[in-house]
Amino acid sequence: MQRQKLLINGERLKNELERFARFGQTENNGVTRLALSDEDRLARDFFRSCCEELGLTVKVDDMGCMYANLEGTENKPPILIGSHLDSVKKGGRFDGVLGVLAGLEVVRTLVENNIKPQIPITLVNFTNEEGARFEPSMMASGVLSGKFDKNMMLKKKDSTGITFGEALKSIGYEGDVKNRLKEGTAFLELHIEQGPILEKEALSIGVVECVVGMACYDIEITGESDHAGTTPMSMRKDAFFAANNLINEIRSVLGSLDEELVFTIGRVNVYPSIHTVIPNKVIFSLEARHKNPKIVTTFKEFVEELPKRGLNEGCEVKTTKLWERDTVWFDTEIVNQLEKSTKSLGYSNKRMVSGAGHDAQFIASLVPSAMLFVPSFNGKSHCEEELTSWDECEKGVNVLLDTVLALLSK
Repeated sequence: MQRQKLLINGERLKNELERFARFGQTENNGVTRLALSDEDRLARDFFRSCCEELGLTVKVDDMGCMYANLEGTENKPPILIGSHLDSVKKGGRFDGVLGVLAGLEVVRTLVENNIKPQIPITLVNFTNEEGARFEPSMMASGVLSGKFDKNMMLKKKDSTGITFGEALKSIGYEGDVKNRLKEGTAFLELHIEQGPILEKEALSIGVVECVVGMACYDIEITGESDHAGTTPMSMRKDAFFAANNLINEIRSVLGSLDEELVFTIGRVNVYPSIHTVIPNKVIFSLEARHKNPKIVTTFKEFVEELPKRGLNEGCEVKTTKLWERDTVWFDTEIVNQLEKSTKSLGYSNKRMVSGAGHDAQFIASLVPSAMLFVPSFNGKSHCEEELTSWDECEKGVNVLLDTVLALLSK
């Protein structure tokens, strides 16, 4: 006979999520909890107290990442569960914090059922995942994985000129480098989807196979400024008209390249931005994301050929690659176990990819890692309207708990 499934306390999870939403709560029921702010410090302090009440040992590393450890009966690399507590400005109540509190609820469930894990379980709060106050995003996990240089990150400044290092000291969370995450049996991150797919397909769980690769460019068009009323159309070098031609070409070509390719022109600057002056310069960003590196390569080749496509209106076109990242595939064994646990609990699900970046993509280079998604209402995130039902949150944490138990039994 199949054993009775151990489940979390959904009401307790709901109450904890609501308690954490008070740290930086906005007028419209969102959250502003920028990294290393007073609001972030309060959330960190409360998280520490919750962990210590359970008997967990809390340590902090040199980037401010928090590690709350439940001892195991064997001295082996821990199962890591976590995400981040910081938010964007006027963000939501679930982004990041759900993944941290998921780990807390898993440990609470084990403790109250007198389950002593064979190997340690460590809850993790990564510093500055959002990059909303100090760029770049996923700063701390990037340093831990060797993607970013620590000294450069400590010097990053917010809009008021305060450095990351100064802010870290000011809230009392500058820890010791010896406390850094170095190894683990597995890293599990539960996150809201931040997109519309699960809700549209009426599914409860997304088992994430990878974080997709991407590339981002600046497209700069240089023309000539002249009087808007006296210069004949045939004699103009209008940078904005050239930009319009290029944007139409981009949408046409990339739109037919692959149905899973997503691409965005998110920033457009026009100069001199005077209604009586023909624009002499336009700079716009263009990024694209796809799991297949061949598609990303095709995108890059297309962008770099844009200046030669005869759409320039007599202007000069220059493309500059700002950054790129490779697709990060998660550990097959852990992904399979997450899917197995989801099915054993009877939850509707699908395998999917993440277009957004997450700490797990960097940690995957250190520890076998995988992610779960739960639905986002109307696909909204990074806004006050961000919402995931309490029931879906509970289901996601139940899958984590079942997966942890399965990993412990191996």
